[in-house]
Order: sequence, then C-alpha cells, then structure tokens
Amino acid sequence: MKLLMNDPLFEYDIRGLLMAYYPWRDFVTDPETEDPEGLTVEYAPEKTACRLVFETGEQVFEETVTLAEERTEAKNQVKRALYNILSKANGDKRLPWGALTGIRPVKLPMADILEGKTREETVGHLKKDYLVSDEKAELAYEIAERELKLISRVDTERGYSLYVGVPFCPTTCLYCSFTSYPIKKYETKVDDYLEALEKELLWVSEHFKGRRPDTVYFGGGTPTTLDPEQLKRLCGFIQDHFDLSGLLEWTVEGGRPDSITKEKLEALKRFPVTRLSVNPQTMHQRTLDLIGRRHTVEDVLRAYELARETGFNNINMDLIVGLPGEDGKDVEETMDRIVSLNPENVTIHSLAIKRAARLNLEKSIYADMRMENSDEVMDMCRDKLKAIGLHPYYLYRQKNMAGNQENVGYAREGKEGIYNILIMEEVESILACGAGATSKRVRTENSLITRAENVKNVDLYMQNIDEMILRKEKLFSGD
Repeated sequence: MKLLMNDPLFEYDIRGLLMAYYPWRDFVTDPETEDPEGLTVEYAPEKTACRLVFETGEQVFEETVTLAEERTEAKNQVKRALYNILSKANGDKRLPWGALTGIRPVKLPMADILEGKTREETVGHLKKDYLVSDEKAELAYEIAERELKLISRVDTERGYSLYVGVPFCPTTCLYCSFTSYPIKKYETKVDDYLEALEKELLWVSEHFKGRRPDTVYFGGGTPTTLDPEQLKRLCGFIQDHFDLSGLLEWTVEGGRPDSITKEKLEALKRFPVTRLSVNPQTMHQRTLDLIGRRHTVEDVLRAYELARETGFNNINMDLIVGLPGEDGKDVEETMDRIVSLNPENVTIHSLAIKRAARLNLEKSIYADMRMENSDEVMDMCRDKLKAIGLHPYYLYRQKNMAGNQENVGYAREGKEGIYNILIMEEVESILACGAGATSKRVRTENSLITRAENVKNVDLYMQNIDEMILRKEKLFSGD
C-alpha cells in the first residue's frame, strides 16, 4: 500500500491507524511505486488544515479538516478523519477501539478520574473524541478504577520494581519477538550469564540501598529453563542483597510447561515467590505443534498440578486469541479447559504480529491461515472468567493485533499482577537487569520518563556488563 505525505506531521499515528485496518500490508513511500491503493496526506503550509485522500480501486474517499492550534487535538482530528475514511472504504467497518492507536488506552480514563470526572463524562470522552465502542469504553473505565485502587497500595515515590531477565527458552515460538535463545545451545554459558547478571543486580542493590522493591519479576525468555540449583542461586542472591520486607509480589514466569519440574518448583518455594505463570497459549495440540511450542496439552496439565501440589496459590495462565488456524469455537474449547482448572489469574492476549517474529518474517507460509478475533470471542472469554470470579484488572494494546482487540489480564480479588500494572501505567521506576532488559526511570514530579536498554545478545551482555551498569548509573544519577 502506498503512503504519500508532504509533511511527516503525525505520520506515526497515521501509520498506526492504517495498520489497524491492513495488518498484513507493507507500506511504501516511493511515489513511483505502482499500487492501486494508497493514501495521500497534504497539510496546508501554515499547518491550519489537512487533506486526506484514500484511493482504492476506482473509489476515492477524501476529507479535509481545519486543525486546532493545540497539537494533541489536531492529531486527534486527523485520526478521526482518517478513521472515517478507512471505515467507509472497508464497507463501514468500525474498529472496537476506534481511532485509538496507543498501547495504553487506560491512561485516558485514569487521567479523567483523577481530574474528578464522572463515569459518564469519562466514558463519553472515549466515545466522542476517540470513537471507541461502548463496550471498550466501559471496559477501559472499569480497569482504570481498579488500577487506581491497586496503585494506591504502592509507594511509587520511594519504591521501585525489579525485573530480572533470563533470556533462554526450550524453543522459540512462531509469534515471539522477545529476547530468547535456545537453552540447549547456551546451557554451558548459563552460569557465566548468572555471574554477569549478579554483578548488575549487586549494583542495583547498592545504588538503591535504603529503598525497597515493591515487586520482583523474573521474565525472559523462560526463567524456569534454569536448573533447580541455578534457580536457588539466583533467588538466593535476590534475597541476600535486597530488602524484601515490603514486597507485594514476586512473579516467576514458567511460561513453557515443558520447562517446569517438581524440583524447580520446590526450589522456588524456598523463597517468597508469590505468583507463578504456567502458559499454555492454547489447549489444541495441532496449534501447539504449528507455533513451535514443542510441548503437549498434557504437559500443561501436569505442570499446573505440580504447581498446586507444591503450594502455589496464585497461578497465572496466558492464552492467545487469533492463533493461526483457530476460530472462536477453538478458543471456547481452550477456555473451557482452562476454567475447569480454576486458576487465580488469566491473561487473554490478542495475537500481535511483530516484525521480528517468524510469523511475520515467514508470513507467506501462513497467508492462507485465518487469524481471527472479534468482540464476540473476547466477550466469551470475559464471561467464562467472570463465572469463576475473575475480573479484568489491566489492559494494553499492540500494533497488528488480530481483530484490532486488546490484551486483558483477569484475576481474583487480591491476586492481581501488580507488576503488570506498574509497568503498563508507568507510575514507578523499573530496574531491569539481564540481556535485552529495559530500565525505566519515572519522575513523578514532572511526569518525565527516561529509559536505558541492555544489549540483547547474551555474549555481548556478558562481555559488556560494566557498560550495562554504566547505562543505569547515568539513567539514575541523582536518584
């Protein structure tokens, strides 16, 4: 699809909205490229007006808007106009989230609530200014209210969250774009990796002496690819060097059930680990095989039961809606099996096609496979989880999501994933250690957020661990 702009103003947002309607399309900016479909965006020289023209086949749709002086409102005007054009060009197809393209839509109702606006005013704001559907506007408001209550328990001024990255997995899934390396290939380097990781963690513990982490999160990758002794080593290091007296939550991702054993779970239970993820993504074997999970449905059930037997009473399970070849009936069958297990915490992800994932890099192979999602499917998931006492507590969105939907975390009262809320709403600094980890400094006094990234490559991370520490030192200087 051709995208021609005579000015880059709001190009990022325009691309995001185009991708919401055409998630599988590539966009070219060369005016010489032949393409029957394309968008032309023209701004008046003084930036007082914007003309959008969308051509598809023999049809032409256009709209001109007079731009407001305030930049945010001008951007929203352009997005609303483009949304109306794209809707008409696609048979009056409306998107659940309207013209919203950001990944944190709950920030909008949170801001309105903090300003003292009523539920009616807040929901109306989402519907009028961003063309969000009634159902999604109500969902965003419900989650915003719940998040604000949970955030009030956290000392965001003096506390921080600690992220520990373990970038190893049994195999790489088809849809994955996270930093992960096959454990079989790197198992001889794991102890060296832990040594570098401990050096970085030690700097954090010393630099933030006198402050306590509110949450600890082991992510990756799959932290449970470590063997029992390595898990004890890493957990023990955290316990020995950090003040955990105010800890609200310690999560360990056991995302791949084929990496979970009784010995590993017993190793984790020696420490104040409060929340464990056992992630099936789907309960259909044919799909697990297709997406490269390399484990069985029975492995999921075995890992879940082992976690229960070991004493874990806050288990999270992640599911993905929109996986290749699955329809609403497949998702419902998965949901029925998950609900029968009665976990405390379930996250419903809408498949997002990331640039670095094999699903995108090899998309011609999967072009004929349906990747479906809809309001009806997401509502069905919500209703089944509500029936076992789980409520929505956090939400975020990504580009190229199946059905233009969202990711929603559901939990039983008191079992919500606090770290998930803190990282999504950006109200507390995140100290992130490990290959591919990104630290985030949040200055609440002026709402300034800055970041420092660690290199993704495991070998480069180990070789340049002093540089990774220096990046953090610069990020948190004066803190």
